[in-house]
Amino acid sequence: MPANLPPMYFEAEKRYREARTPEDKIEALEEMLAIMPKHKGTDKLKADLRRRIAKLKDESQQKKGGARQATAYSIDREGASQVAVIGPPNAGKSALVEKLTNASPKVAEFPHTTWKPTPGMAHYENIQFQLIDTPPITKEYTDPWMVDLLRRADILMVLLDLHADPLQQLEDTLSILWGWRIFPEGVPIPEDLTKPPFIKKVVVVVNKMDRREDEEDFQAFLELSEVKLPSLGVSVNAGKNLMALIEKIYDLSHIIRVYTKAPGKEADLMAPFVLPKGSTLGDLATKIHKDFREKLKFARVWGKSVYDGQMVQRDYILQDGDIAELHI
Repeated sequence: MPANLPPMYFEAEKRYREARTPEDKIEALEEMLAIMPKHKGTDKLKADLRRRIAKLKDESQQKKGGARQATAYSIDREGASQVAVIGPPNAGKSALVEKLTNASPKVAEFPHTTWKPTPGMAHYENIQFQLIDTPPITKEYTDPWMVDLLRRADILMVLLDLHADPLQQLEDTLSILWGWRIFPEGVPIPEDLTKPPFIKKVVVVVNKMDRREDEEDFQAFLELSEVKLPSLGVSVNAGKNLMALIEKIYDLSHIIRVYTKAPGKEADLMAPFVLPKGSTLGDLATKIHKDFREKLKFARVWGKSVYDGQMVQRDYILQDGDIAELHI
């Protein structure tokens, strides 16, 4: 059966032949793999590309003496939380990240458009969340570098296609994650696990709720899947429930926003310090400067749980929206 490769494949192949470093060669090969049509005529070619990618990665790792190397998957965390958007091909991951952030991932009607992760910043009131568009997760092939990215992320957003058997998509995605010892918060951990698990906050997002009648299909999905994870139906095309999705990310992040002010001055309410829920005044002092915690004498706090300007000590548990005036 002929492979029927598109012109973009041969452009990537040319970049592979001209590449001088293992990293550039791997990047070109991964793009070739993502562009290649999925049918029996390309099975052998896909297997060959994957072997070449694996070999180049092994060689590159050996040259570095086993040291951890920077790759396209080594994305520095920014914002209040890092959210990896994962799922099967053509569920709309790239379109979602493009809609919510300043990123410009490749968006197309055909699957496997994304062949390397692309981060972008999504705004929520006066803070931002980092969303990462990722290559598809499938039982056939997932880049091994993806595992480390997902283990480091704060939240995993599993994006499914309402019109392409979302039940099976969810089952396959969770099965792959469990194989990497990544488990959603609240899910029982297998007793025979020999290595420590990675517990993650997970939200299930079902895309392509473009029509009114799609709401019934979404409700049927919730009932049949018996999913116990936070879930939301959205339409990226129509912009439906996208703000609710950002609010869901905020809730899952379990964070508070705290503001500081100098005596006699107003607080800058557009520049909060972001802290985990349950943080104390001492934690805030440490975040501002490593020496502040020991030097801190007291603080005056304005907020919902105190009277304006109430004097508190370093063990005071901060609340979202508190304004603190630190005295050292």
